[in-house]
Amino acid sequence: MQRANVVGAAFFTTAALVCAVPGYAQTEVGVDLDLFSSYVWRGLSLTNKPVAEPGVWVSFPAGNASITLGGWANIDLGTYDDPANDISESGGSSGFNLSEFDPYAEVSFPVGKATLTGGVTGYLYPNDENAPNDFALLTSDANTVEIYGKVGLDTPLSPELSIYYDVDKIKGAYIEGAVSHSLPLSETTSLDLGALAGFSAGQGVSDDPDESFNFADDGFTHLDLSAGIPFTAGALSITPVVHFQISGDDGTKVTSPSNLDKDAKLWGGVSLSWSKTLGEVPEEAEE
Repeated sequence: MQRANVVGAAFFTTAALVCAVPGYAQTEVGVDLDLFSSYVWRGLSLTNKPVAEPGVWVSFPAGNASITLGGWANIDLGTYDDPANDISESGGSSGFNLSEFDPYAEVSFPVGKATLTGGVTGYLYPNDENAPNDFALLTSDANTVEIYGKVGLDTPLSPELSIYYDVDKIKGAYIEGAVSHSLPLSETTSLDLGALAGFSAGQGVSDDPDESFNFADDGFTHLDLSAGIPFTAGALSITPVVHFQISGDDGTKVTSPSNLDKDAKLWGGVSLSWSKTLGEVPEEAEE
């Protein structure tokens, strides 16, 4: 979940560089690591114990556009041995268990004050049907592919609209609208606020037993309110962040096997990121 935010920021940075210095856009690489109290994906609690979410990406120019290739993973850090209270994406009975890997590719280009992005993501769940404890939420049978499009505006509140369509297992859409704002706290720190609303359009429970689903119904799924304070330590960016969610779908209201109807949930952690631009812009391009 956090990967999308980091990659989006990388796209805006690269797109700005393409516009500001025509012909001299540069390749950028980045590494991210999120440490969170649980794994919440589109409002759905997939793990209710601490997780590590590493990612790596490279973004490079292609004419007036930028292309990003990367991979993101979720790793269960805790042990899941209580089917009555634990939610585990992988069903792992031991800590540090890889439960998901998402390779992706996307292209982004500026149009006036807007940035348009299109891409494809694979969702790979390395655990099979014989996952430990037999209460894994997602096994290798759930592997799927999703295409998506986004439009972001370089205006106050930085509004962004995203549409994701599962072309394999679910064949339905998920729509997300988001805004964000940064409040200066001092000359070097700020409070970053965000609000995100999700909607299911065909990803609810189907009458067809052969079709998979993500949510209980179509319509409003959740509202995610977030707050973070980014700061730097050398080349490393560190952002403690907290999320407060208001749930609207029966699926997003589940927080554990014994808590199936929670209207709100709270989670948080810290995001670490590092990026580096490869090469230097020629001096004549800076003038």
